[in-house]
Parts: sequence; C-alpha cells; structure tokens
Amino acid sequence: MKIHREGRWIVLITLVLLLALLALTALFLPYQLNYLVTVLSLVVLILVLRFFRVPTRRPFLDENNICAPADGKVVVIEKVEQKEYLTGPCMQVSIFMSIHDVHINYFPVSGKISYQRYHPGRYLLARHPKSSELNERSSVGIETPQGSLLVRQVAGYVARRICCYAKEGALAKQGSEMGFIKFGSRLDLFLPLDARIMVIPGQRVYGGITPVASFK
Repeated sequence: MKIHREGRWIVLITLVLLLALLALTALFLPYQLNYLVTVLSLVVLILVLRFFRVPTRRPFLDENNICAPADGKVVVIEKVEQKEYLTGPCMQVSIFMSIHDVHINYFPVSGKISYQRYHPGRYLLARHPKSSELNERSSVGIETPQGSLLVRQVAGYVARRICCYAKEGALAKQGSEMGFIKFGSRLDLFLPLDARIMVIPGQRVYGGITPVASFK
C-alpha cells in the first residue's frame, strides 16, 4: 500500500511511539495487558495507514463532465448565492469526507487555475451549514472552455490541516491531485446554474472517478 507524502512523517512518528510503548509494556506490565496493548497498537497503526493511503485508480476524463473532487457522501445539493469567484447565483454540491475515506482531493475538470485563496477561520463540524463560509478553507477557481467553477476545501472539527497544491495561473488536469485534507472534512463544488447535476443527496462518490455534473 502506497502512503501519501502528507502522511509519511505522521506514520513514522506513530510507528516509533507505538514501538516505544510496546517496549515499556513488555518490561513493566503483565503478559495479558501486554497482549492487549499490542492489539490496540496494531489497530491504531492500521487506522493511520488507512488515513494516508493512496488508491490505485484510473481517473475519469471527459471535458464536458465534472468529476467528484473527493471520496465521500453527497450531503448538499442546492442553489446558493456565491460571493467568491463565481459571484451570483450558482449550484452547490458538497461532499462529506469521513475519517475512513481517502483524503486526497482531485481536480474536477481540466482548465486554467485563475483563482486560489486561503482563508483562515473556525473549526465547526464539517456538516454545519455555515462551515463552508466560516471554517478554515482553501478556494480554487478553474476556467474551462465549457464554463468556470469553484472548488472549496473546508476544514472541520477534526481536520485542521488543509494542503492545496493548486497554483494560480497553472493548468489543472482532471483527476490529478489538487490537495489533501488530513483526517477528513468536506469539499464544496460551486457550479454554473445551468449545470446538469448527476448525483443525489446521500450518494457515495469517488474522487477523480464519479461524474457529479456536466456543463450545458
């Protein structure tokens, strides 16, 4: 299993701490407790490895369709008034990432990155209706021949570390890595009003693979 670069130090530190803990328990605790600590340590290590796993997948490529920017569950599909980049009414599609999902974020379309901003903020629960506006977040605007859209990485109560690889003026490639959010959270897509939504609330989607909408 390949480990994402954002997690290599965390995995290494976790492994060292767990080995130190096991050494201490072997010296000072009874056999029964030592066995229990060993099992719990393995569970913790497996969870950390899962957090930072890099899946092997073939990206979805279609210039007319917009693919999911993250693994997770669709929690919001609604018309909103957007004040950042796409000023005016647009469609919002939000994907909630649990701690069990792959944490990599993907470019939903190919095009020019014409906007990138980091916003410090609060750490409300990612499902909170105002988390998209009040929480720490990173916004990426992409221009394509078919239309423009905004992708927003939103930190949550647990996820307090957003990594965004998008650079203003660079080119985005659909299905390639846009960033990473440590320990789950939420991705918001803001699309033109006439975009055809292809998912429903509660549907599970996979980053870089599942088409969530298409340009008209």
